[in-house]
Formats: sequence, C-alpha cells, structure tokens
Amino acid sequence: MPELTVLDHPLVQHKLTLMRRSKTSTAEFRRLVREVALLLCYEITRDLPLEDIDLETPLEPMRASVLAGKKLCIVSILRAGNGLLDGMLDLIPSARVGHIGLYRDPATLTPVEYYYKVPEDIAERPVLVVDPMLATANSAVAAVERIKRDGPADVKMACLLAAPEGVRRFHAAHPDVPVFTAAVDRQLNDHGYILPGLGDAGDRIYGTR
Repeated sequence: MPELTVLDHPLVQHKLTLMRRSKTSTAEFRRLVREVALLLCYEITRDLPLEDIDLETPLEPMRASVLAGKKLCIVSILRAGNGLLDGMLDLIPSARVGHIGLYRDPATLTPVEYYYKVPEDIAERPVLVVDPMLATANSAVAAVERIKRDGPADVKMACLLAAPEGVRRFHAAHPDVPVFTAAVDRQLNDHGYILPGLGDAGDRIYGTR
C-alpha cells in the first residue's frame, strides 16, 4: 500500500508497547500518547515547504530556512483525536486547529456529524487529520470526506494503530490520502475493536472506563 507509512522507529515502538499494557495508568497512557504523537508529527511533516530568509547570528549574517506558506491545520476527530493533537502542538505550536465530531447512528451504523469547526482558509493549508484508532475507518472516511468539501489539496491521516480492514476501507474511499501509523495490528473483533490493540483509546486517555 504505497499510501501507508508505518513508523518503525525504536522509540515509537517502545512507547506503543507500554501503551498496550492493560496495567498502564491513565496518566502514563496520556503521556505516552502525547510523546508518540510528537514523533508521528515529526515524520509526517518532513515534506513541509521551506523558504530562505536573511538573518543575523551573534557572529555574522546568513541565509537560513524557515517554513513557507500557510501554517499546517491539524483536524482532530472528537474526542480521542485530542490526545494526539496535544502532542503535535508541542512540536508545531503555530499550527491551526480544527475539530469534527461524529457519532454512529444506532439504526444505520453510519457516522453522523454533530460538530464541525475549522479555519476559514483551510483550503489554502496542508491538513493533518488525527484519530488514535483506524479500526472500521467509518469515522475517518466521513471526516476526510467532509474536510475535502472545503477544498484543501494536501490532506494526510495520522493514527496510533490501524487494522487491515480499516486501512483497506479508508484507501478505497480516499486513495489520495496518505495514512501514517505506529502499527497495523492483526484484525478487528466482532465489536469493531482492533486486536491485539490497546483497548478504547478515548477511554484510556480520559479515564472514563
């Protein structure tokens, strides 16, 4: 899958293993998510455009590179996406932020949008959509579909964990959107959870179960 990147960096894999442990506390889990998000963001943003500017060092003038163009917009799929968002903002504090809220209709099992707020000029920005788990991918597919209606040309997807079923579903709907993840696990269970996985990321980030 050319549009799938699995980060095999030793620090990412080590921290992901610690997150998988059922005995990992809420505070530690939250910290680990934030740290892995920062490392994911480092890899995802390696192709951001640069431009040279003139500046004065303490010793002499020089030309050096800074980010060019509009700042990145990170769009969090509520609520669990905010766990990744925090770590990415540690690395790129000037990034713009959007949020999209979706819930699953109990009758049709399809995602229903209940909240959407992004920068007005999102069409002019590179966009990174974040959600910890790419399981069935229904929410991610719907979120990216909604964001695309606003016209951004550069959209990427980031998650901690993915299931093969979710990756296939996402790429079938959005073959032009690269996916970055720390691991692709074995499969989904009958309830749509990733196996072996790490449980419900939102519940573990916020201590709600």
